[in-house]
Amino acid sequence: MAFNNNPYGQQQQQQPRDLFPSLWQSEDEFNSAVSTCLARVFMRMFAALLVTAAVSFGIYQTPGAMDYIIMNPTIAIVMMIAQIVVVLILSFRVMKMSPAVSNVMFFAYAILTGATLSIIFIAYDLGTIFQAFAVAALMFGAMAIYGSITHRNLMGLGSICFMGLIGIIIASIIGIFVGFSDTTYLIINYVAVLIFVGLTAYHTQRIKNMLAEANAANQEEAVRKISVYGALVLYLSFINLFLRLLAILGRRR
Repeated sequence: MAFNNNPYGQQQQQQPRDLFPSLWQSEDEFNSAVSTCLARVFMRMFAALLVTAAVSFGIYQTPGAMDYIIMNPTIAIVMMIAQIVVVLILSFRVMKMSPAVSNVMFFAYAILTGATLSIIFIAYDLGTIFQAFAVAALMFGAMAIYGSITHRNLMGLGSICFMGLIGIIIASIIGIFVGFSDTTYLIINYVAVLIFVGLTAYHTQRIKNMLAEANAANQEEAVRKISVYGALVLYLSFINLFLRLLAILGRRR
């Protein structure tokens, strides 16, 4: 009898394996794969955050490098474009890449992010940066745990958060040209925090769903590829959550 791969623990009628194929022969086997995959996701994400922090602080501590970025805005623009290109390639192609290539691209993205974020050490007090990071870590951790253990379907939450994210992006673009009052800017940041908190829970649960529906040559391949994708989306959620909290808590120099 095929394993019922419903990730929410709801009762479903068993379906023939040839119509609903799954890599997992039993619930225990699937749960073990979920634990392994989530462990790899968070380890890879944590490693990427360390790389980002090291690059960012290293550039800040190197006056020549910091001055070069500040005095050459074209460099910053090129790095941001490179970030967008890398993250788009990973988002759409990671499940078709070899694990080695996807890992290299993921950590290349972490390095680029660290370079572009080096400016925050000039814009904000060091204590505020650590405070924002600590708050982001606590909020992120709580929602990641919730997303991994809840039996509630978070698909609806994910859709709402994605629509809200599009709204935030549009509002941010408009703000570049027309400007916002401090109150409006603060409200946008608070809404963004809620959005990225929700996306953290949604993406954590989606990792489990992707494993349940995995179409790969074997179980290990599925875990490897999905863990890279999961690390990427959760890394993005954390970085954006941190930046929004930094904007809220920050005391600009």
